[in-house]
Amino acid sequence: MGSNISVVINTFNEAENIRRAIKSASFASEIIVCDMHSDDETAKIAKELEKIFETTLIDEKDYFEFTPGILRSIVYPEHLKKIQIKHTDYLKKSKFIRNSVVKIKENEIVLLNKKTIKFDYLAVASGSRYETPIKEKDIVLASRGKNLTEQHSKLEKGENIAIVGGGIVGVELAGEIIQKYPDKKITIIHSLNKLINRNHDKSITYAENFLKKKGVQLIHNERATKKIKNYLYTNKETKIKCDLLFCCTGIKPNSDFVDGEFLDERKFIKTNEFLQIPGKENIFVCGDVAAIKEEKLAQNAEKQAEIVINNLINLEKGKKLKKYENVKRVMVISLGRFNGILEYKNFVLTGII
Repeated sequence: MGSNISVVINTFNEAENIRRAIKSASFASEIIVCDMHSDDETAKIAKELEKIFETTLIDEKDYFEFTPGILRSIVYPEHLKKIQIKHTDYLKKSKFIRNSVVKIKENEIVLLNKKTIKFDYLAVASGSRYETPIKEKDIVLASRGKNLTEQHSKLEKGENIAIVGGGIVGVELAGEIIQKYPDKKITIIHSLNKLINRNHDKSITYAENFLKKKGVQLIHNERATKKIKNYLYTNKETKIKCDLLFCCTGIKPNSDFVDGEFLDERKFIKTNEFLQIPGKENIFVCGDVAAIKEEKLAQNAEKQAEIVINNLINLEKGKKLKKYENVKRVMVISLGRFNGILEYKNFVLTGII
């Protein structure tokens, strides 16, 4: 294999995937981890690999955050300390750059400060974020621990809580809040006729019944359109009193740094059957940002990463590439500290998981 190969890996909540990708690139003399708004174990990867490689961590923020734990931080703000650590506190050899990637060129990436980093192979796993449909400043996006803990005092004082979006995140957030504050009046506004509508019917029924029994109001087939003072309005003019509003809908891929010709109509990055950007055989894509029609779950992204790893190495060796095939995988949905749903194909387990 050739020498002086740099592997640049953009990440957003794709820790397990990129850990494998970086380890697979053991032929590289330098490993660069571009942490694009990432909140998971991606930063820890730099610590694991700095003993072996010259590692650079690029991140907009100066700390690591374990994403699966952030919803709990709204009800237990002290929990945030357990899931955050400054990069400089654990990185001993790695170089840390607080910056972000703004452009991918032919064989290099461009940072916000206009500096460039060259690569021979690129694995893009930049994830996604929420984009609220309501243009108001006092809306909480359930994507960052800091956003949630800053609203803890408002949550304690407020009586009426509104959650826009009845997908997995909205359901889990409602479960966390109602478990800690059983007297709060929580309303979920969902545009479809069922919560977590892509899950098994047993999971849907259990989640809806669990929340209803806890006093959570469910509004189906309506969209939140505006907020005036302490009231939220839907497209059907339903008026909902809310002291605090959480947005858990409107997923948007972090793909702004990719040329439009490589994006689909929803701005997800196009891939071929080998998870390469069409026409760019040395650039691979996996995780939430990939234009693959399946649930945006860590389990799926992990399997995609295995394909990326295999194909990146095989491409370097001149061997045959492997196709990605999506299948149903185990899913766990939390409903507070003491309840949840485990789902795998037609098997559904509920209660204490």
